[in-house]
Amino acid sequence: MTKTLIPIFADQLSHGLSSLATSDQTESVVLMMEVSEEAQTVPHHKTKLIFLFSAMRHFAQELRAEGWTVDYVELTNPENTGSFTGEVRRAAARHTSDLVRVCEPSVYRVLEVVKGWESELGLPVSITFDDRFIATKGEFEAWASGRKQYRMEYFYRDMRRKTGLLMDGDKPEGGQWNYDKDNRKPPKSGLDFPEPLKFPPDAITQDVIDMVEARFTSRMGRADSFFWAVTREGALEALDYFLDHGLPRFGDYQDAMVGGESFLFHSLLSPYMNVGLLGPLEVCRAVETRYLAGDAPLNATEGYIRQIIGWREYVRGIYWLDMPEYVDRNHLNAKRPLPDFYWTGETDMNCLSQSIGQTLDHAYAHHIQRLMITGNFALLIGADPFAVHEWYLAVYLDAFEWVELPNTLGMSQFGDGGMLGSKPYASSGAYINRMSDYCGSCRYNVKERIGDDACPFNALYWDFLDRNADTLRGNNRLAMPYRNLDKMDEGVRQGLMDQAQGFLSSLSTSKAEDYL
Repeated sequence: MTKTLIPIFADQLSHGLSSLATSDQTESVVLMMEVSEEAQTVPHHKTKLIFLFSAMRHFAQELRAEGWTVDYVELTNPENTGSFTGEVRRAAARHTSDLVRVCEPSVYRVLEVVKGWESELGLPVSITFDDRFIATKGEFEAWASGRKQYRMEYFYRDMRRKTGLLMDGDKPEGGQWNYDKDNRKPPKSGLDFPEPLKFPPDAITQDVIDMVEARFTSRMGRADSFFWAVTREGALEALDYFLDHGLPRFGDYQDAMVGGESFLFHSLLSPYMNVGLLGPLEVCRAVETRYLAGDAPLNATEGYIRQIIGWREYVRGIYWLDMPEYVDRNHLNAKRPLPDFYWTGETDMNCLSQSIGQTLDHAYAHHIQRLMITGNFALLIGADPFAVHEWYLAVYLDAFEWVELPNTLGMSQFGDGGMLGSKPYASSGAYINRMSDYCGSCRYNVKERIGDDACPFNALYWDFLDRNADTLRGNNRLAMPYRNLDKMDEGVRQGLMDQAQGFLSSLSTSKAEDYL
């Protein structure tokens, strides 16, 4: 008897996946594949590999318990071809399949591979709609059509209306759409941060840990510190834990950074949403329920929901609107390689050492560390946005290209010239000093601009503005910095440029390929 073959990728671990929902269990075989080709696209962090492979193996186990026939190909299988196409071809022959049904991949490159299967395999391929997002690609295209600028805030309001989240009739709860001004408190002494909920590895996860340690020895990260959930049951526990321990103070301190504290009040739920163990609307409704019960303030609730139905959906829309051209955009013509400390964490700049160090340990850093520390520094030095994109894709547990690329190349590096964000997110050390306690224990002095002890961010900021003046001077949101640059004493200005160039010349570099 012929069988419908249903390939499922690592970020499609949802029991309601459309390719499953439209198939008959008795006439189908689910194919799940661990392929070296995907593990080698960038030097993925050990924690990320463990999370994906273990979550896939647990999901396969759950599908079998539900009555599905699952053909699971492990990375170490000697017959594994190492590619999606090779494994689909082998599985179709094993099961005499006459149809391949696959849920639409989330990444452009993989979608193009899937589109080629019909001709390559000589089988009909049905690509089902991925209904796990709030806005369809068509809805975003319609929203974007005719607009001179794409601004998340207006898209977000449409998503609020569509979902009904935090709506009072046709008006926003509390009378405002956005409470971001209440969510920028710097850290204060005495804050008691909850420890993250940790999930001890079971036998399946331990097998994966051993495999990753054996096959990916040069990758960053420590496999013995893995603590993430790898099942939907665990992800639901993590959601409840955040609602109880993080949400009430999430809003106030979502932009804060504290030395030695990697997680603060953040939810740590993005990896689970991005692989399908949790649904975005499911998470948002749970957060809203806590607000309605009086257990969370409005600024925290709105701020969290905006990150998901606003920002997460918005960057996905931008991604699909402009791929494949988007990945090559480099509006500021930035070409510098990343400094090698992005891969080692070894730098005297405490803010970078802290942010990169916890990334190497946990494959995690929160959004302000990514945007205003690692991203800001890369922007200021003129790092190649594609190299920055590769780094973020490699090091973060929740990084899949559809969500990571626009955040990195667009929001962080201004590589798209303002398609996603209205200005470059560049700052001197003053912002870092205001929103963190990093500067107090740094070898550099955040208040100094010139000299051996001067914070590198300060001179680099002015050098960035000067270097990109022809491109950025017309940006209304940069009018004040450019006025200040123009009024600056010429001697001081030249001193800052010399300071920046001296620092830049001291940076040693390395490439992602060095860590594969």
